[in-house]
Amino acid sequence: MAMPNLQVSDCSNLKPSLTSLFAPRLLHRPLTQHHPRFISKASLQQPHHSSSSPPTFVNRRQLISQTASLSLSVATLSALQLPAKSEEVLSEWERVYLPTDPGVVLLDIAFVPDDLNHGFLLGTRQTILETKDGGNTWVPRSIPSAEDEDFNYRFNSISFKGKEGWIVGKPAILLYTSDAGESWGRIPLSAQLPGDMVYIKATGEKSAEMVTDQGAIYVTSNRGYNWRAAIQESVSATLNRTVSSGISGASYYTGTFNTVNRSPDGRYVAVSSRGNFYLTWEPGQPFWQPHNRAVARRIQNMGWRADGGLWLLVRGGGLFLSKGTGLTEDFEEIPVQSRGFGILDVGYRSMEEAWAAGGSGVLLRTTNGGKSWTRDKAADNIPSNLYSVNKLKPVRLDEVTHDFQKTFPI
Repeated sequence: MAMPNLQVSDCSNLKPSLTSLFAPRLLHRPLTQHHPRFISKASLQQPHHSSSSPPTFVNRRQLISQTASLSLSVATLSALQLPAKSEEVLSEWERVYLPTDPGVVLLDIAFVPDDLNHGFLLGTRQTILETKDGGNTWVPRSIPSAEDEDFNYRFNSISFKGKEGWIVGKPAILLYTSDAGESWGRIPLSAQLPGDMVYIKATGEKSAEMVTDQGAIYVTSNRGYNWRAAIQESVSATLNRTVSSGISGASYYTGTFNTVNRSPDGRYVAVSSRGNFYLTWEPGQPFWQPHNRAVARRIQNMGWRADGGLWLLVRGGGLFLSKGTGLTEDFEEIPVQSRGFGILDVGYRSMEEAWAAGGSGVLLRTTNGGKSWTRDKAADNIPSNLYSVNKLKPVRLDEVTHDFQKTFPI
């Protein structure tokens, strides 16, 4: 089945400006435990100081300009509706409490390139949190155009390019800002959209790339008024053509992806809903390319390394790396101390350094490109699953890149 191009027939109802709503800031610390977030503190302390003088610390803006901002999505104990506050330091991570409802799962985070103190955090149950101090405190954000219907939206993905930002969610909703998130307008979507939107990437002025859980990829260059299909056929149609070529598990395909990850140069890797096989796509290809999994256990998640190769996680805690830097089906297993819990995501901070996160607070780090991993005990005593490692590439105030590494539960 060919992928239809999408066109917005009537955009006259778009709201040009929305007003942000903030919860009051409280001066005391929260009395009950809130949903925590962890931010790397690897560069908070200056590298050298004399033994006679106390160590000095840089501020959060300097931290953001010098090192990565690592975020681990956590679902844990119940919380009150209070502004989130940084309170506890564990290992290289700072614990940040969030004013979220019980059961909310955090799904994506992004900061405005022109103001790295200003960011947004998305999640289930219509959760949007906003920070204006680099992530030290977060407050709930209300967007009226996302609340005018009787839906409880799941906001899956957010992306900024300059002051332009995009948010997508489920049921189908697309929000756009041209003023760094001060106001958000809703862009109507065609009913022909196949699947649920799970990822969006801001690519330029009024331009973005959008992906659905059925493998449709759409691009726009006019602020979302028109969307052009980058894929000529659905994944199901591709598998029907190629099932005879030996793709194991293709006949069990349920029509959706479990995870999808994008490389900085626009390549994609996606895992089928059952984890039986995976698919890749590069700009210019007419359809997704299916691949047999190279391991016995089913795939949990896949993504891109900093050198252009692939990492692969299997259910039960196994970590594999592809051999070489190109696209290949040849993987080798890397021993990791996951304590029997599944690893859910990997994010590369540089060619050598990366972090992996998983169930029951599993947190792993490598400093040699993934050849060996050591366990960080920062979250061992927190009854939580660490779902995602976000925004890992070092950023400078004058040159910002947003590498996408995320996992979304279906």
